[in-house]
Amino acid sequence: MLIRKLIYTGLLLLLSIAGCMKDDELWEFERPPHELPYSGIFVINEGNFMYGNASLTYYDPETRQVFDDVFFQANALPLGDVAHSMSIRDSLAYVVVNNSGRIYIFDKSTFKLKGKITGLTSPRYIHFLSDTKAYVTDLYARSIAVVNPQTGELTGVIPVSNNNRDFAQHATEQMLQYGRFVYTNCWSYDKLVLVIDSELDQVVDSVEVKKQPNSMVMDRNHALWVLCDGGAEASPYGSESAGLMRIGAGSTRAELILEFPPGEMPRDLKINGTGDTLYYINGDVYRHAILGSEGSELLVESPYEGSVLSGFYGLEVDPISSEIYVADAIDFVQRGMVYRFSPEGVGIDTFRTGIAPGGFCFNF
Repeated sequence: MLIRKLIYTGLLLLLSIAGCMKDDELWEFERPPHELPYSGIFVINEGNFMYGNASLTYYDPETRQVFDDVFFQANALPLGDVAHSMSIRDSLAYVVVNNSGRIYIFDKSTFKLKGKITGLTSPRYIHFLSDTKAYVTDLYARSIAVVNPQTGELTGVIPVSNNNRDFAQHATEQMLQYGRFVYTNCWSYDKLVLVIDSELDQVVDSVEVKKQPNSMVMDRNHALWVLCDGGAEASPYGSESAGLMRIGAGSTRAELILEFPPGEMPRDLKINGTGDTLYYINGDVYRHAILGSEGSELLVESPYEGSVLSGFYGLEVDPISSEIYVADAIDFVQRGMVYRFSPEGVGIDTFRTGIAPGGFCFNF
């Protein structure tokens, strides 16, 4: 009993010291070594807004072993407030922490912190143009930040605002590149995909789509697919039917491929590694062949009937195995769940995560 009390007291003292330390000082904190898999999957757990309880779960698909809260375990540093997305370039991982206004950079194998990018307003995604140049989209800044991922410095901005007095446009989200041009979807109170010349760092064109394009992918033919949720009825921006749209390679016109019934709000468009099959969440999980003419196919049924999100909050497809990972935020209070399926929608595994799992990042 005495030993247990001493351990408990020691943990409280450690946490109190850590709470008073600056980020830079926390980097030097030593954690016990773990036997970590060479490759695996990061689950990005958003946590609760303003609670600072975002986290990363790491999953080994071969052994089915789950490593909880790996960023904190490696650095004794909380990830922050609302982890939104993550990208890997070479040996480094970049996790975008939206409400904390920063991007943490860490070793993708050891999870040890290597640096950070700060001075951002509400970052969403990072896209690499070279070893020394990347773009970071933003929900509120009305500009895209140009950063040096090696030094963490902000080297410029790309203004994107259209000075709309009724709606603060344009918020920017995901980014995809075709040649020198980077495409970014404007989801919040918007209906545009902006075209940026990466050599000039300027918006040079735009493509109009349906309202609120929430996600997009590029297929093997370099066509851009954009999923639009159509907005909500109560929104001051109004609403319309949701739609799946296609923008041909280099084109500035969008073609409506699939229109959804009123009230449906599809989300989280993904594509497989061969670039020929789309996946998205619309209550259940559907797939859609890029050359298909018969619409989408129901692949995984949700266990939650009658819910807008239907429990499914995030989706990703393994680019090598084509296995499907579906994140379930449950009630956004308790720890979430991830379901792993075969390419044909047959269940393989289920595991717990942190709070509000919303995204994935494959580490090969």
